[in-house]
Amino acid sequence: MTVLVTGGAGYIGGHMTLGLIDAGEQVLVLDNLSTGFAWAVQPPAELVVGDFGDAALVGRLIRERGVDAIAHFAAKIVVPDSLSDPLGYYDNNTAKALSLIRSAVEGGVKHFIFSSTAAVYGETSAEPVAEDTPLNPISPYGRSKLMVEWMLQDASRAYDLRYVALRYFNVAGADPKGRLGQSTPRATHLIKRGVQTALGRFPSMDIFGEDYPTRDGTCLRDYIQITDLIDAHLAALAYLRAGRESVTCNCGYGHGATVNEVIDVVKRVSGVDFKVNHAPRRPGDPAAIIAKAEKVRETLGWRPKRDDLDEIVRQALDWERRLHNRLGEPPDAV
Repeated sequence: MTVLVTGGAGYIGGHMTLGLIDAGEQVLVLDNLSTGFAWAVQPPAELVVGDFGDAALVGRLIRERGVDAIAHFAAKIVVPDSLSDPLGYYDNNTAKALSLIRSAVEGGVKHFIFSSTAAVYGETSAEPVAEDTPLNPISPYGRSKLMVEWMLQDASRAYDLRYVALRYFNVAGADPKGRLGQSTPRATHLIKRGVQTALGRFPSMDIFGEDYPTRDGTCLRDYIQITDLIDAHLAALAYLRAGRESVTCNCGYGHGATVNEVIDVVKRVSGVDFKVNHAPRRPGDPAAIIAKAEKVRETLGWRPKRDDLDEIVRQALDWERRLHNRLGEPPDAV
């Protein structure tokens, strides 16, 4: 049995590939390398360079490699970019996902794990946010992901396909063994940008909005360590292979930190008091979003092991140093 990982040369997909390898699974990665890196796909996983929306290619891989499960991570993920290029996001995240799901159904793949997002909730007064909270995404990114959830729901009812959709909150940190981390050159993740600034990659960093209805006026988010998140995916795969029904679960810790608090941790862990600029709010950013995460524990049996923001930041900082040494130049110059 082979697990096909789309976007497996990227940040989250790459860690999924590592997790599957560690679990003894046969792994096939499909990635067009638009934001991922071939070196991130470590043996014995095999990399096929191509697009997950290429139905002929995906169909051939399913047939020839004995694919029994697909873990789908490939997507455009930058909320502000989705506001300026909504059709590009709907094409990549939604239309191509339709092609992938159709290929799975036609190829007899019975198990599908989908990388969804807390952005499907949008601006909500619920805190924490449960899976049955009304869905009201406020960005094309969030809407593009919600559409895929709907397609999976309908496909699961009509065909012999079962899925687990995992709605991520804010993913951060790096592989504790130092094998992989967030490597995208111009990533907008707060912790990534913070450690880059601490290491001198940037002269300063921006805080977008200080007038939100949170404890210090900056956005509040639930940060989940990347390997904990991957453990939830591995639990989802075992759940599906056990013949269980389709399900959607939040992936978070159930508590959070504000932008100011995260920056304070980055400064403390790095020992660098870097410059911070104050900027207006960005469109598409909810004030606060924290996971109600009991369902993933009860349904998949997942238990977080790495809920420590200082350690998450330390992992990100260590990986940034490793990445700099690997590339021989600042990541933003790649």
